[in-house]
Amino acid sequence: MAPSVGEGENVTAGFRDAHPSPAQSVTISDVAEAAGVSRQTVSNVLNAPDRVRAETRERVTRAIADLGYHPNHMARSLRASSPRMIGCRILPVHAETVAAIQDRFLHALAEAGQECGHHVLLFTAADAAAESEWCTVLWRTGAVSGVVLYDITPDDPRPERLTAAGVPFTAFGRTAADTERYSWADVDNAAGTASAVDHLVAAGHRRIGFLGWPEGSSVGDARAHGWLMAMDRHGLLAGSHRLDIRGDDTTTSGTRLMKELLDRPGPPTAVVAATDTLAVGALHTVRDRGLEPGRDVAVVGFDDSPAAAALGLSSVRQPIEEVGRLVMAEVLRLTDRTLGPNGEPPAEPLHRLLAPELVVRASSAPPQGLIPAGVEARSLSR
Repeated sequence: MAPSVGEGENVTAGFRDAHPSPAQSVTISDVAEAAGVSRQTVSNVLNAPDRVRAETRERVTRAIADLGYHPNHMARSLRASSPRMIGCRILPVHAETVAAIQDRFLHALAEAGQECGHHVLLFTAADAAAESEWCTVLWRTGAVSGVVLYDITPDDPRPERLTAAGVPFTAFGRTAADTERYSWADVDNAAGTASAVDHLVAAGHRRIGFLGWPEGSSVGDARAHGWLMAMDRHGLLAGSHRLDIRGDDTTTSGTRLMKELLDRPGPPTAVVAATDTLAVGALHTVRDRGLEPGRDVAVVGFDDSPAAAALGLSSVRQPIEEVGRLVMAEVLRLTDRTLGPNGEPPAEPLHRLLAPELVVRASSAPPQGLIPAGVEARSLSR
């Protein structure tokens, strides 16, 4: 990964003041829309006109003239020789987090790309708007063949902006709407927290709390929904309305939220946390109260971080390596020049939802035959 960072710093250093000129403000997507064809068909008219029917070629040529479109010949030349680089923004790591999901994802992405002779170019950006601009500049100047989006929010503007700019991309995650318009791979976060609730119910727990993020995050909202649906399915939701508590994704927040839950009337005998970071904070509170995780209060996290394994924390494992392979394969497919019979891309966009896996450890698995304190030993009702 280190060589990619270095290359990224060298390549992007000259792009800081790069902005499209007025002539470049018209994109290949604008031409495609005006002519009623795909971007690939416009590209074929420019680079391989013999592949396109005469009437279609004439329509595209007319749209190019009407709009005043001028291709970036430098970028086309660079892309023709293939930069063999895929861009991805790297996010800062919070000081109070134990998870390293993006690190794992980038490693998987880099491994998958290396197998195909490609590398990952990392860059930073202040926000989604700046990231979209950088992705467009890197692609138009030929520094990258395509880009990968990470940490998608429900109303994320990046997919729409990159689609409009004609930048090939694939996302890890998906927006709340228009997901059919772009390629993505995601983890079924709701299924993950639901499996944690199922595990705790099978152990005899009835008061199962939830430590989550504030509303507004695709991942956080999905994990909260999984807890909610599973509790409802087991007939436990009515008595759990005071056991759903939210806060920032830090260990300090997890410690505070767990204290609040344990101090409430009818405290939970088990909790599901939206992340291992919150779960580790919860474990601090459990131990500070003189309680034993698993025996007295069960705790389940999400992400199966190295800290979870070290602390004996049960956690939901994301198939990050598989996501990385799928995303890299798809973005390379989108940058490939292999065309269908009519000059169209050969396949539909990737839409893949992957199932996570619950890894049970001591924090939710008491010694065999031992019923956790406060847990009612009665048969399950589903």
